[in-house]
Amino acid sequence: LKLEMPAVNLDGEVTVLATVPEVVQSLKSCAVTWQKLISGVLEEELKKVPQGNSPLAEINLWREKNATLSALTEQIKLPEVQKVLEILQEAESEFTGDLQIVLSDLKKHHMEAQDNAKFLSTLERHLKNLSTDPGIDVISNTIPSLLSALRLVWIMSRHYSKDARMVPFLERISWEISARVRKVVDLQTLFKQDIAAAKKKITEARNTLEQWKKCYFTTCIQVEESGSKRYWKFDVKLLFEKTDYMVSICQDLYDIFQVTEELHNIFIPELITVTENPKGIDELQREVNIVISPLEDLTFDPFSMERARDWAFVMEEFREDVTVKIVEQIFDQNLKDPPLYKNHPPVAGAISWSRSLSRRIKHTITRFQEEEELLASERGQQVKQIYLQVTKKMNEYEDQKYRHWRERTEHVLPLLLKDTLLTVSSATEEPVTTKKSVCFALNFSPEIREIIIETKYIEHLGLPVPEMARYVALQEDKYLRYTNKLKAMLDRYHKLMEMMNEAETKLLDHYLQELWRILKAGHKRLTWKSVGIGEFIVQCTQTIGKLELLVHQIHNISEDISSKLRSIESTNLFKFPHSKNGDKHPGAKEFFDYVKCEQAKDVEQLVRKYSAIPQLLIEVERRVANTNSGKSPKLASYYAHWENRIYQVLTQLILKNLQAFNATIIANVPLLQIEAVLSVPEITLQPNASEIEKMTVQSIQDCVEVTKHFVRWMHGTCIECPPQHVKVDEVVTFSFYSDISQSPLIIEQAVLITQNVHKLLASLRKCLDQWKRYDLLWKSDKGAVLDRLAAEKPACVIFDEHLQFYMKVAQEVTQPPLIKDEQFIRLQLAPLASAVQENAKSWLMSLGKLLNELAREELFRLQDEIQVGAFSL
Repeated sequence: LKLEMPAVNLDGEVTVLATVPEVVQSLKSCAVTWQKLISGVLEEELKKVPQGNSPLAEINLWREKNATLSALTEQIKLPEVQKVLEILQEAESEFTGDLQIVLSDLKKHHMEAQDNAKFLSTLERHLKNLSTDPGIDVISNTIPSLLSALRLVWIMSRHYSKDARMVPFLERISWEISARVRKVVDLQTLFKQDIAAAKKKITEARNTLEQWKKCYFTTCIQVEESGSKRYWKFDVKLLFEKTDYMVSICQDLYDIFQVTEELHNIFIPELITVTENPKGIDELQREVNIVISPLEDLTFDPFSMERARDWAFVMEEFREDVTVKIVEQIFDQNLKDPPLYKNHPPVAGAISWSRSLSRRIKHTITRFQEEEELLASERGQQVKQIYLQVTKKMNEYEDQKYRHWRERTEHVLPLLLKDTLLTVSSATEEPVTTKKSVCFALNFSPEIREIIIETKYIEHLGLPVPEMARYVALQEDKYLRYTNKLKAMLDRYHKLMEMMNEAETKLLDHYLQELWRILKAGHKRLTWKSVGIGEFIVQCTQTIGKLELLVHQIHNISEDISSKLRSIESTNLFKFPHSKNGDKHPGAKEFFDYVKCEQAKDVEQLVRKYSAIPQLLIEVERRVANTNSGKSPKLASYYAHWENRIYQVLTQLILKNLQAFNATIIANVPLLQIEAVLSVPEITLQPNASEIEKMTVQSIQDCVEVTKHFVRWMHGTCIECPPQHVKVDEVVTFSFYSDISQSPLIIEQAVLITQNVHKLLASLRKCLDQWKRYDLLWKSDKGAVLDRLAAEKPACVIFDEHLQFYMKVAQEVTQPPLIKDEQFIRLQLAPLASAVQENAKSWLMSLGKLLNELAREELFRLQDEIQVGAFSL
């Protein structure tokens, strides 16, 4: 659209041009053309309506209007056009007023289009999400922000703050949301999808529709709270009637899929597990598919409000098919093993299950009766006949179940009540103590429990029950109390038996025999009809309680004894002296004397702990046999048990200490020191190897002989054996030594220690062999060697060589290291080095003396020769 410009020359002043008739006439003609053009455009724009029902169509409309009217407005603002209008105004043309009215309309409509396009464009992003985004969850999330933006438009816009503008726009949004939901919930594709996916889509669609309405009312409240005088009081029916109806259709569809899922995932898996007729399962599967198939091929739109009655008929037919046909199939398939309600017994549960199915189809027939048109139809009559056949079958099923239960109960219950209270795993008269594996069990038949539960539920169903069953059911609390107390009593009994070891079982034989006598009444005499059950439970519980107390007391004393034995077993019999000044270690004799001394101290403590054990056993005797002699025949095996334990502990005491001593010997930590000395003509150890080995053997012997201090008890008692006079001057004390010293393990360990010490000393002797290269110092005959040299009168060079050799020896033997650490022994080489050095120095002195004598003789000889020569001259 373009305004046609006048052909005249408009250069010059407006006042001058307004007086020129030719110019004014030309401009009038041009203005008429403008007026017609603008009026035509305005008329055409006002006739335009949005193309489609979408809110985006309305935005596009205002955007197009704004573009068209902006083009005209911009041309009106051109300098040439403004000058034309000024000239016509100056010429006072009567046509100017009409043109100004048209221009005023243009301005008004342009401002409206501009304002609407601007504000509606703020909604465009949200509206595009509604119309184009594939995810319905995105739509649901978009609605709150869209309505929040609409509220701002309502408050700030000059034109969309009126009902006439806002209501149609909201209707378009409602239409857009409905269209998207309709597209998502498409029955043609929905029934071809997985049931879970279909239910999810329907739920999201329904939530989106509900979200639209909820957010609308939230925005209404926000508009009022904002202080605006213009409230949202629109026609709710106009905005939400369609979407509310769609919500109800979504709910119907969800129910359809829910029922279908239940039939597939609940009933059918149960039937597959219990049925003996797989073909029947396939038939039921086909029935389910037949029920759904009409919904897949609907000839009308279920979301159309005009077809609401048609949809209602479809839903009624679906419910009828689901409940009557499917229920009949379920009943037939589950006759032998019906699914039971939680905690229901088999018979009452089966009857309840049958009645629940009957109520389900009765509810459907009742709804059909409310719709006379449906019931009067051929389809309605068919449903009625099926209903009558199914209910008859169910009634017969319930009667058969009830009769069978009643007959069995009347026969079995009296027999069950004659059962004894307890059963025993080994029906023998042998004492419990000789067969610890004998255990008692509660002999209350689960069938009695089932009869009690069946009786209560069957009475609740309104059916008569046998008198004995009713009596037993009324006594349920008493039986429950008895069984619980008997279980608790037996649990205590078996726990008590598990607590006792073999020695304690023999010790308490008398008490256990008495308990067995009492328990025997429970599995020999008393039945569930007896009147003395309560007294039996009390007597058993009291007897077990007394025995428990006695066992706990014995265990406490046993723990005291065990504590003393653990202390004895963990005693260290090889305590070693600490090194002096960090480097100096004790000699071999000092080392072994220290070990023996410390052992003597430890033995005193050990014997004191050992001597306390008989007093503890006498305490057990006092509690069990009511005597304190220490020699009760009832405790003979118990005394022997602890004497054997003491033997085991002492054996471990000696064995562990010998093992620790052996580990110390072979460890590379020196604990004692010996010296290498020169005992001409040999290099030896001091003390020598034989002495060290004897000290080691004696230390081992001392360790084993510790057990001599533990005197044995007299047979059948815990009293120490007095010394026995074998001969007039010979006294024998019976101790554990004679047995422990013969233990193969201890002998083996003692041999191992002596072997290791022997190897160690052999290694040290081998170390001394390198000193044998100096043995000529003391093995050679010094006098003979010197005499030979004196006779030979060698040159001074020869003497110098000998002197240098002995001087070198004297120096090198004192060079470190003079200590040899091997395993637990430190070998001091300094005494040997000093002796070798002294021998080397002795040779030096002797050679020096000889050299001196020879030199003097030669000096005297020369002196004599000089004197003879002088005389000759």
